[in-house]
Amino acid sequence: MFFQHMFGLIYHPKQEWDSIREEKYTLGYLYKHHILWLAAIPALSLFIGTTQMGWSIAGTNYVKLTVLSAIPIAAAFYIALMVGVGLMAWGVFWMEKTYGADASFDRCMVLTTFTATPLFMAGLAGLLPILWFDVFVVLGAVSYTVYLLYVGVPIVMRIPEERGFMFSTSVLTVGLCLLVGGLAMTAVLWGSGLGPVFTR
Repeated sequence: MFFQHMFGLIYHPKQEWDSIREEKYTLGYLYKHHILWLAAIPALSLFIGTTQMGWSIAGTNYVKLTVLSAIPIAAAFYIALMVGVGLMAWGVFWMEKTYGADASFDRCMVLTTFTATPLFMAGLAGLLPILWFDVFVVLGAVSYTVYLLYVGVPIVMRIPEERGFMFSTSVLTVGLCLLVGGLAMTAVLWGSGLGPVFTR
């Protein structure tokens, strides 16, 4: 059912959001059947790509991470992705009354999960960790995620499109704040000795 919705969100997003809104998803179901698996895609892909192939800016001069240093980084990234989805859903839930919505936390989680799925799927690009290629793929995924957000918020939250536009913009702001917080946490962890170790 999940992949059916994802294909529907690609070909006819408005109708598919209507269908998703009518289904009864719970927080536990979303984590167990979707988020646990989706978050593993970028974490495992980057682990394999950086340890087996290595990072490169232009497709030459690859630099590999040691497996021992990559394991805790991949695990932390996996956990951060799962926590990040929950925090985004909490941010949506926290703001929804401001914009005239009356949604449960479960519905906010549904919106966040389906909207973020292109970003999770873009993690497959980590299997080929060439900087220009990964940036291109991630930018495409971010663009489609933003599009899904702006289309989905008015439908899932049952609010007018004008208010949905403002709500979506606020959600994007929360997402950017979480991204900055994640980058700051990464810098702190790397500075404390948990950074990557490269092979010679």
